[in-house]
Amino acid sequence: MWRSILAFGKSLLDSLRDLAPIILVIAFFQLVVLQQPIPNLAGLLGGTLLVTLGLTFFIYGLNMGLFPIGESMAQAFSQKGSIFWLLLFAFTLGFSTTIAEPALIAVAEEASEVAAEGGMIEASEQAMHSYATGLRLTVAFSVGLAIVIGVMRILKGWPIHYLIIGGYACITIMTAFAPRSIIGIAYDSGGVTTSTITVPLVTALGVGLASSIQGRNPMIDGFGLIAFASLTPMIFVMGYGMII
Repeated sequence: MWRSILAFGKSLLDSLRDLAPIILVIAFFQLVVLQQPIPNLAGLLGGTLLVTLGLTFFIYGLNMGLFPIGESMAQAFSQKGSIFWLLLFAFTLGFSTTIAEPALIAVAEEASEVAAEGGMIEASEQAMHSYATGLRLTVAFSVGLAIVIGVMRILKGWPIHYLIIGGYACITIMTAFAPRSIIGIAYDSGGVTTSTITVPLVTALGVGLASSIQGRNPMIDGFGLIAFASLTPMIFVMGYGMII
């Protein structure tokens, strides 16, 4: 009991330390550069408190639940010896975590509104919903495929730099042919997929898998899945833009 309280207290102090630079920057530019009082100070302090508590609970929850379960499931699948189930788990994990990403949902909805205003799609709620859903499914499928490729890399010991260089070469080529209206969305999709839900579970999967395979180094082979998860959405979203 006391150990849990101490661990939570440490997480709270770490969150305050991490947020301190942001608070100092805002205060400096508002008071010194703009020389204006901070508007709605009470609301700002309350919001800062909520952000601090939210970040603390999130980090504490990751260390207590998501990281251990991700590593243990990866080790269990590797010990089971079934590549099919391991790859299926990797794909569904990448797909399900990405489809639930709040950042992706926000970007997809914003993209559908802009597309409707620009005349790319019909300015109706159904068309906008269909566009946003198609974009989310495309990104989620690409991340699922990326995690499968990353798991295969760990299993086979493929050098990560060849895969990354090849992927970005493909992105560069596709950028020259993709519609200009979709390029920015594609590049942003690579960033929003690697957010609060996807990163912890995918990282735990890679580290747990590398730790359980003889001859694999968790530091060298366990990381790198997030790089694939941010790369493949760019390719698939530009392809999505070309098709629609």
